[in-house]
Amino acid sequence: MAHPELFLKKNEDHRLRKGHLWVFSNEVDTKRSPLESFSAGDLVHIASHDGKTLGTAYINPQTLVCARLLSRKANLKCGVNFFKDRISTALQLREKLFAKPYYRLVFGESDGLPGLVIDRFGNVLSVQITTAGIERRRASLVDALVELLSPEAIVLKNDNSQRQLEGLTLESEVIYGQLPEKLIIEENGTQFRIDILGGQKTGWFYDHRSSRAQLAGFAKGQRVLDLFSYTGAWGVPAALAGAIDVTCVDASESALALALENAKLNRTEGNMQFVCSDVFEFLKRARLDNQLYDIIVLDPPALIKRKKDFKQGYEAYRRLNHLALQVLSKNGILISASCSHHLTRDNLHELLRSSGKHIDRHLVFFASGGQGPDHPIDPALPETEYLKTFFCSVSSCL
Repeated sequence: MAHPELFLKKNEDHRLRKGHLWVFSNEVDTKRSPLESFSAGDLVHIASHDGKTLGTAYINPQTLVCARLLSRKANLKCGVNFFKDRISTALQLREKLFAKPYYRLVFGESDGLPGLVIDRFGNVLSVQITTAGIERRRASLVDALVELLSPEAIVLKNDNSQRQLEGLTLESEVIYGQLPEKLIIEENGTQFRIDILGGQKTGWFYDHRSSRAQLAGFAKGQRVLDLFSYTGAWGVPAALAGAIDVTCVDASESALALALENAKLNRTEGNMQFVCSDVFEFLKRARLDNQLYDIIVLDPPALIKRKKDFKQGYEAYRRLNHLALQVLSKNGILISASCSHHLTRDNLHELLRSSGKHIDRHLVFFASGGQGPDHPIDPALPETEYLKTFFCSVSSCL
């Protein structure tokens, strides 16, 4: 049975023809295809103004991004076999890249599955669905995962605020199998216990994997400050690599409790301390107390979630970096990151330049990083590139 057609206005097909996958509601010819005639999650046949086929998408008439393309083919069937095919392709890439099954298995649009993120923690899968189109096909998705991977457990981590925009409920639940009492993963030779149901996002952040390995390469003998430390993903490997002192700072007591547990798991608790505090306040106190650190990791959560929040978020990033530089020791290293898509690499570059200049410090970049290879970037979708990191060597002003 043919899917109903969603016609675009004249000249609104250029982005899709270049490879993008999104249709915005203001691009739809609502006279020929009224949005109110569709239900959230319906499959539709996307057609240009002159009737040429652009592909199959799912639709949510209530959202700004009202349709997301699944295939360039018309009348695609989106059942178990569809999910098995897309996930198998994603799996083949990850198995080429990683020796052990700890990675992001599916990264939304980059893996041809918009609205879906899956993290693999050995035999446990953490699934995050953010669109009505995938939610409608959840049963087929789960069946595909069970057939392909025979997991011990599948957790739906659906407490993301984006679901509210799609008119979906917020919940986290085990929908297949049973979670082990303790779930241990491995990254760069370091072990971590994770809490999927109680943790942020899917329960872990694989995206900084490469940058964290780089930090471990020069942490030996250094005093390290890990800001927004969460469960110790930066701090524990630094201590394991020989840092003489690591201070983890986070506002979440539960995250820090798990960070301590991870330190004990790797036998690094002897040279680590965990401070529950607002990071801005911690940095102000550290400056007043003349506390200095050789390496500072500044990896905050997304401070610019929407384009309209750019000005306020940019100022927050600027203040954080400015304060961090003030408690960095002579010839120290600042690792500054942003996961906000709306803060570009150039924005962070300029922010760091101006912060160094403002306090008379000479700042140079000796390395830069981004999201790990299990978060692949689709060159036609700039939205799939979000993480940027600068490694800065900071000395007295020339």
